[in-house]
Amino acid sequence: MRAADVLKMPLYAAELATGAKSFRDNPLIGSRRLNEAGLHAKRIKLAESMADSRRRRLEHLLPEADRAAYARDGFIATRNLLPEDELAALRKEVETTRFDAWDMRQGNAVTRFVPLPPSVLADLPHLKAFVWSKPFQNGLRYVGSTNGDPLVYLHIVMTNPDTKRKADPQTAFHSDTFHQTAKSWFFLYDIDDAEGPFTYIPGSHRLTPERLEWEREQSLSACGDKNTLHARGSFRLAPEELGRLKYPEPVRFAVPGNTLVVADTHGFHARAASKRPSVRVGIYGSLRRNPFLPWAGLDPFDLPGLRGRQARFYMAQKDLQFRLKGKASHRYAGKILVTEPSKF
Repeated sequence: MRAADVLKMPLYAAELATGAKSFRDNPLIGSRRLNEAGLHAKRIKLAESMADSRRRRLEHLLPEADRAAYARDGFIATRNLLPEDELAALRKEVETTRFDAWDMRQGNAVTRFVPLPPSVLADLPHLKAFVWSKPFQNGLRYVGSTNGDPLVYLHIVMTNPDTKRKADPQTAFHSDTFHQTAKSWFFLYDIDDAEGPFTYIPGSHRLTPERLEWEREQSLSACGDKNTLHARGSFRLAPEELGRLKYPEPVRFAVPGNTLVVADTHGFHARAASKRPSVRVGIYGSLRRNPFLPWAGLDPFDLPGLRGRQARFYMAQKDLQFRLKGKASHRYAGKILVTEPSKF
């Protein structure tokens, strides 16, 4: 162990009580000895127990049918969410407005993020109404087991499998982290099955004996795994391991436009490989807090002055990182129409 790690040990220990997940960056989380003794398994079990407790206090947010769908599958899918006139007006705002956008390239795919703080939504009444609508907000809060303020973006995925770039790493089945967390996509346009739809393994959000043993095995060697994302706590699942974990076949969300999907991305999910160049446009939300909190609310980002601004704060952090280090995962793409080609 490096001297710097010894000095940082109090910080590493404190991170055990948070959502910290990197086996490579935290020598306690990545310790084979501690994980043989059950550290990772105990964090997962405690996180699930706390999430279940918080979620019971949020049952008023969703109808019983949606709660049952989440409990069974790990996701909630709602088609024909908006009336046709509202959908058309929302599409027009998204298509004709120039937004400040940030691009993230991963292999042959570029994901464009457009933060939607109050200052942006002020002149876009239909987009504002959707972002603060109960189906979008409440689904995230219930699935994420926290009555907090989500990050919200316009979300554009541009994929070109015809290039010589590496494959998009999001096409591998993976769990975002060791605890329950929520992501949602409102697909503005039809998603063709050949264009890399969101894919989810039903029921993989729950901790079964098979999943717990698999997690324990991964924790013993994850810190040295050659896949950086796996080593940092977003475990990758090989296709041949589906049977061992007794999971059903994945569900591919090749759905019509006007469909809202909210998923617990602790469950295994992927972006299916696209068979042709494609552009996918939607409204995206993400909600993740400390998994060990006993309370469901009290989110400081939900206070006046902060509410709705997390996504913009995150991009400001990426801009600062680029200025200081010359590189960042998300690069400012300019004030552009959402489907303009990426320059990165």
